[in-house]
Amino acid sequence: MSESIRMQEIEKQRTVESPLAPVADEQAADPALAATLRSMSRSHESYGELVWRKFRRSKVAIVGGLVVVGLFILAIFSDFFSPYDPVRLNMRESFRPPTRIHFIDSAGRFHFQPFVYKSVQKLNPDMSSSWVEDTTVRYPINFFVRSWEYKLFGIFPTNLHLYGAAGDARVFLLGTDRFGRDIFGRSCMAGRISLTMALFGTLISVLVGAIVGVFSGYYGGGIDNWTQRFVEFVQSFPQLPLWMALAAVIPITWDQFAVFVTMSFIFALLSWTLLAREVRGKVLALRETDFVLAAKEMGASDSRIMFQHLLPNTFSHIIVVLTLTIPTIILAESFLSFLGIGIQEPLVSWGTMMRDAQTIQTLGFNPWIASSVFFIVAAVLGFNFLGDGLRDAADPYAND
Repeated sequence: MSESIRMQEIEKQRTVESPLAPVADEQAADPALAATLRSMSRSHESYGELVWRKFRRSKVAIVGGLVVVGLFILAIFSDFFSPYDPVRLNMRESFRPPTRIHFIDSAGRFHFQPFVYKSVQKLNPDMSSSWVEDTTVRYPINFFVRSWEYKLFGIFPTNLHLYGAAGDARVFLLGTDRFGRDIFGRSCMAGRISLTMALFGTLISVLVGAIVGVFSGYYGGGIDNWTQRFVEFVQSFPQLPLWMALAAVIPITWDQFAVFVTMSFIFALLSWTLLAREVRGKVLALRETDFVLAAKEMGASDSRIMFQHLLPNTFSHIIVVLTLTIPTIILAESFLSFLGIGIQEPLVSWGTMMRDAQTIQTLGFNPWIASSVFFIVAAVLGFNFLGDGLRDAADPYAND
């Protein structure tokens, strides 16, 4: 009898020490109860916290976001990542292959600090030339070196660069083009034009699409009908031929800024219709809700209801469409510049760099000329992965 009483006391003490233990056992046995408890635990979190919680569970979206951030860092600080002036001509370094980075020297000894060998140009018996390494002297790769001068953010003069080879050796991570310019440095610099133009064109597209969509969805009726017919009319134009036609009529005498702005407006011309449809559908579902009706009863104007109550509730759709429109514009700009009717020298974009790889002969003998294609692929995949993750996270209340 005493043993039974002692066991009851132990059970009571265990319940006091861990009052949620029975609930945990019941939760493990009932998945529906577990989902309900998780939902109750998240009820105190804000919408942004719920979106971040769901977004960070997508590994692909995280990778895409890191790729996008990395491309922007390379573009913004392209001069810092370029050990040599990316616009200076040096015909003695023409068509130089990517520099091989070593950790083991010719004698088989391992070195913690990476190094390169000096490359010399050799004439082959068939009268062609090739670059060979002189393995007699090692040239270590140093970090945070002083080289050519530039202005950080266009304001602060400096000559600090991330890396560089010691002595008179050269290190070209992606080789050089026909004018002896560093392809890696030029690819980083080209990201400024390609990414900025894509962002600028997308922002114009988002601004027009959001305004047209919320206007059409809020008023409805005949206004909505005529607005949607106009949207369908714009969508009926084939994008690529129209972009090519408009880009081809840009005068070559225009300055760089005018060409940049005009190309951005051309890309935004047909890209706003998808967002207009998305925002319209969302506003149609929200315009009869209680908070909109309450705002009307309190005397709020139509513009206040549209832009302070309805439009903020469509931001999740706007962000997703924005991240999915940027890669479309990047591909369009690269294609037009590759054909020679987009961005022109002295501006440099990923498309203009791909123009050097148009001939099979150049591409066959110097395949590294097309290295900028990897930046285009990385940008498109990065924004697509990021957009897919944001699209899923925009509805945090959906079932996992």
